[in-house]
Amino acid sequence: MIPAPTGATRLHIIVGDPIAQVRSPAGVSAAFAARGHDGILVPVQVVPADLPDFLSVATRLKNLDGIVVTIPHKFACYQACTSATARAHVLRTVNLMRRRADGAWHGDMVDGLGFVGAARTKGIGPSGMRALLVGAGGAGSAIALALVEAGVSELAIHDSATERRDALISQLNGLGKAPVRVGASDPAGFDFVANATPAGMKDGDPLPVDVARLAPSAYCGCVITKPEISPFIAAARKIGCVTGTGTDMYRQHQSIMVDFLLGTDGA
Repeated sequence: MIPAPTGATRLHIIVGDPIAQVRSPAGVSAAFAARGHDGILVPVQVVPADLPDFLSVATRLKNLDGIVVTIPHKFACYQACTSATARAHVLRTVNLMRRRADGAWHGDMVDGLGFVGAARTKGIGPSGMRALLVGAGGAGSAIALALVEAGVSELAIHDSATERRDALISQLNGLGKAPVRVGASDPAGFDFVANATPAGMKDGDPLPVDVARLAPSAYCGCVITKPEISPFIAAARKIGCVTGTGTDMYRQHQSIMVDFLLGTDGA
């Protein structure tokens, strides 16, 4: 049970546009309580044009300790961080920010850890697999890095924003690990297919890949939490694929998020 907030309660904000789809406020607030921390996480909808003003005000709020960042602010919020973890620096994006002792922000990006962790709970280890990732935004970048670090044999990335896609491919190939190349919406031949786009959040959205070309043996994962079973995941399940939802991903990285926000992660 989450205690009623008081004037002493420490505030954390999750910021995005849209924001109604997020599931983390109750879970993170409950995790704070379970650890004996008097804190809450509340959602705030901020459009991109207003983000600089929001961050300026947020930095001056004396009872605000942390910010969870969702679409479409992950790249912009990285720029607002004075320091960040190595993986955040590689990707130049964050989904978590916590207050430093000097009042500035320290950032991290853990979306990839949650996504790969969700796959592993389903018995899927990405090592040695050929992976296709759709979406090279903030979450997609983090998932791409996590897949490369998990030992995939090859990673193909598909994104209609070709400049963003190509920049991510170049970044990852510079690590000297798995080969990373341009992908397409055709998932044939891939063992691991990841959707890191919002496709499926709105009625009528196209599917991120041609599901008729999926192999029943392929693992399919998705970042979308609302609807909990995205159209892509529903279609993959009909074929017989093992799947992971955005909620599965969130469950895996909630404890990582809380560790970071409370400063108990060592990062």
